[in-house]
Amino acid sequence: MSDDNSTGVVSTKTFFGHPRGLATLFFTEMFERFSYYGMRALLILFMTTPLVDGGLELDDQVSGAIYGLYVMGVYILALPGGFLADRLFGLKQSVWYGGIIIALGHFTMAIPGVMEIMGLNEPGVTTDVDLFPFFLGLIFIAVGTGLLKPNISSIVGSLYPKSESARRDAGFSIFYSGINIGAFIAPLITSPLGEGVNWHLGFGTAGLFMVFGLIQYKMTEKYLDGVGDAPVFTEEKDVTAQKKLVNILRIIGGVVVVVLALAFMRIIPVDAVVIADASGALIVSIAFLFLGYVIFMGGLDQDERKKVIVIGIVFIFSAIFWSGFEQAGSTLNLFADRFTDRNMFGTEVAAGVLQAINPLFIIIFAPLFGAMWVWLARKNLEPSSPIKFAFGLILLGVGFFVMVFAARIAASGDLAAPTWLLLTYMFHTFGELSLSPVGLSLTTKLAPKKFYGQMMGMWFMSVSLGNLIAGRVGGEFSGGDQEALLAMPDQYMTIVYITVGAGVVLLLFSKPIRKLMGDVH
Repeated sequence: MSDDNSTGVVSTKTFFGHPRGLATLFFTEMFERFSYYGMRALLILFMTTPLVDGGLELDDQVSGAIYGLYVMGVYILALPGGFLADRLFGLKQSVWYGGIIIALGHFTMAIPGVMEIMGLNEPGVTTDVDLFPFFLGLIFIAVGTGLLKPNISSIVGSLYPKSESARRDAGFSIFYSGINIGAFIAPLITSPLGEGVNWHLGFGTAGLFMVFGLIQYKMTEKYLDGVGDAPVFTEEKDVTAQKKLVNILRIIGGVVVVVLALAFMRIIPVDAVVIADASGALIVSIAFLFLGYVIFMGGLDQDERKKVIVIGIVFIFSAIFWSGFEQAGSTLNLFADRFTDRNMFGTEVAAGVLQAINPLFIIIFAPLFGAMWVWLARKNLEPSSPIKFAFGLILLGVGFFVMVFAARIAASGDLAAPTWLLLTYMFHTFGELSLSPVGLSLTTKLAPKKFYGQMMGMWFMSVSLGNLIAGRVGGEFSGGDQEALLAMPDQYMTIVYITVGAGVVLLLFSKPIRKLMGDVH
């Protein structure tokens, strides 16, 4: 069996000086992120909206926990998604299958809207017709993203030889721009449709754009020849066994998804908070048990073991970062809806539209950050990856410090100007650009070859944990009543202490971490 996912691309065409295959991945990820962020901008608002306005009318804590469980699932399934790519489907086919499942999930969430149009579902009344497609769609999206997200990033890393570290970082920055073009456009389209017309129309529109991404991917897949191919089995019995395994996975997967949707429909709205907290503890346990297995029983040499230890350190600080950053879709989205003056030019802008600010800043500043890292590398002044991580955490904390003042305005009974959120998202963007593309690139460079996809899965598990925490915090820091509103400034300040403190700790230990990284920069 051949299991090489890191060979070079045959095509000699380039995309802004990078391999042409980067363009294929750029646009595929752009459309996939449109679907994800387009739906995410609506999710917690839909759950907390009254029944008479087409929402689910769940309280803030339950809505935040469900939101956290969903975004946790989106990323935690990256670990089995990476495993299936490494051992069965290959990176390219995993991206294809994942996109199909994601589109199916969004269209499933749109079913209640179709039922209303047909007169089969009464508006203002939450029934199984609303809850079952809602949870089934969320599960489909989580499963599909678990297949697509880690593996498309792994393909990006495979386009470059290991000797081109700075160029690889620049490539990931361009790739990241594609993510954020999709994330920028999405709320501008889905939020007015969802909030102003019909929530389910917004969900369905997200699925339509995922279909556009799939079409583009198939039409330009030739530029990825030689990268991310499926493992090749030469013996007939192995080929037959692989086909049987695929069929079994399809059957088991379909049954599990439906059973989970039925269970969530009955259990999650009641016990979401408890389940979310237990899930967080489970993620941490699984992550470090798996890392321990890889380090002590994975057949690695001493240098590879040290690099996996660094991946474990990255996991911790990455989770802290994303637990703050991903409050954009929970805490900050609710703040925009409830406590921000959104009247612009005589029209009230949909709350979810403000979710476009961060990706807009990414589009503007990502090329500058990418060029900056390359320029600093030429001058031998480029900060090490741990120092970049530390900068990211500190800048995240500065953004939340801005929100302390916005929360004080809200607590006084006035609406805060949208400028406060704009400044917060700007600092968060600088933090994201210091940490996220670098983290993706670093993981591809540190990962042992035979655990390549699974180590990318570990990166997304850290994002998963951070997203879960962000959802839980969103439910608690939402200012849903007067007492909670008065507590908001201090709650934001607590986040400042945690994120800035983590950044300072990472700065202090950057040199020992750098030694563990060996020849990786």
